[in-house]
Amino acid sequence: MTRHPRFGRAVAEAAARLGPARLRTLARRIAGGWPRTAIPSSVPAPGFAEVARAVLAAQEDEGIPDGEAAAYLRGVADGHAQHAGAIRVESVWSGPGTHPVPVRATAQVLVELVGEASYELLLMTYSATPYPPLLDALTSAVTRGVTVMAVVETLRGAGSALGGAEPAAAFASIAGVELWHWPVGRRTEKGAKTHAKLAVADRRILLVSSANLTQSGVEKNIEAGLLVHGGTAPVRAAEHIAELRAKGVLERLR
Repeated sequence: MTRHPRFGRAVAEAAARLGPARLRTLARRIAGGWPRTAIPSSVPAPGFAEVARAVLAAQEDEGIPDGEAAAYLRGVADGHAQHAGAIRVESVWSGPGTHPVPVRATAQVLVELVGEASYELLLMTYSATPYPPLLDALTSAVTRGVTVMAVVETLRGAGSALGGAEPAAAFASIAGVELWHWPVGRRTEKGAKTHAKLAVADRRILLVSSANLTQSGVEKNIEAGLLVHGGTAPVRAAEHIAELRAKGVLERLR
């Protein structure tokens, strides 16, 4: 939307975060003349209120009529639905490679995924140690305005299974990273661990791997994972983490 760049950017982010169905709902609310104050709270879905406010603010700022704004939203929703149907899945490996069977390396994929994030990046890991290529990529992401959240295990949560520094310390050099954890007091099952290892960029790209965010995990060990572009898997992973945060299962780590 070259005549209305702010609105175009807001709608693009809305499409990535909400998906086509909720984007069409937003279009119907606008076309139906709903009060501006009522639209953000009209859909009880994670992120809808925030995104709707951004779209409405851009529409008002650039003086776009409701009919034109709704038509643009519907068009983007249709295009996004077609694009989301094109799902690409790749295998990702750490450790030794083989020439007859070329595979993508975890370290390379992880850094590229961070580099592709434009507004939101979610990380989850059991163990973590400073890995310079990842820290450089995360620093660049924070600098360009990406919201970066990392969910990590704690030494207390891991019991005797982890030693050394707290996993959160791996990110200490980057002031803009939000750190979250699963408090031991919230774990209903004895011995439960924060054991997932994943990364999600803009709810478009999902890496699920056995590799921790350590040099050993992403380079040395034999670890395996899947990289998913498009479809609902990246969206659902991000929504699940958002719900765990919203319900207090996950807490900010201070």
